[in-house]
Amino acid sequence: MIIAHQINYRHKDFHILKNIDLSLGYGEFLAIVGPNGAGKSSLLSILANEVKSENRDILFKNRPVQDWKILELSMHKAKFSQHNSNDIPLEVKDVVMMGRYPYFDAQPHEQDYEASDRMMQETDVIHLKDREYNTLSGGEKQRVHLSRVMAQLQNTIAHKLIFLDEPLNNLDVKHQYKALEIIKNFTRKGNSAVVVLHDLNLAAQYADKVLLMKSGKVAAYGTPADIFTAENITDAYNFPCTICPHPIHHNPMIIFG
Repeated sequence: MIIAHQINYRHKDFHILKNIDLSLGYGEFLAIVGPNGAGKSSLLSILANEVKSENRDILFKNRPVQDWKILELSMHKAKFSQHNSNDIPLEVKDVVMMGRYPYFDAQPHEQDYEASDRMMQETDVIHLKDREYNTLSGGEKQRVHLSRVMAQLQNTIAHKLIFLDEPLNNLDVKHQYKALEIIKNFTRKGNSAVVVLHDLNLAAQYADKVLLMKSGKVAAYGTPADIFTAENITDAYNFPCTICPHPIHHNPMIIFG
């Protein structure tokens, strides 16, 4: 799905990312984790072709990402950003419809309304569709934007890719799990997801692969069972932890302190 080789990125004299290699297969859920300032969001933006790195060696579906036309690429991949405007003078349904802009010129088609409604239903904001976006809580706004980016990829194209930068911000426990289930169901259909997460236990539960970052470098990369060790986590976060099997799904469970 996506292959990146030797990604380097710096701002002025500060090296933000250093020599990062990664690959993501079809149907995989990759969680990017690490402490604040590790370079997680910068890496996501480079993979999504929003920020140019010092090299251009990133392949998406075996094509250099810069060779894709913008409209074509928008039907194959979408990105959820952690920073969205808090001032959008539109109703919720119109914000979600933004995700369908690649599919029509002037007026939405029936399939655009259906895709938007379907994703509002899945993210539990359908009852808010006629509300002004600016009147919503932070968590409700977060779910509206998740609806928008998921609606963007409602098409018949095989093997789509979604990038999500801290999609669980402001969400209560129920909607954190609902959001991750939506993303996981997306990957179960042969699509792929790259998700920046802060909750290591949720990453261990949902991710197929984990990229652990520290100081702009890859500290560890592999399955949750391989990556979530006391040595790896304590070193990356500079804080002690204990790893034990989760009593229900038996994935690694990280206990700090």
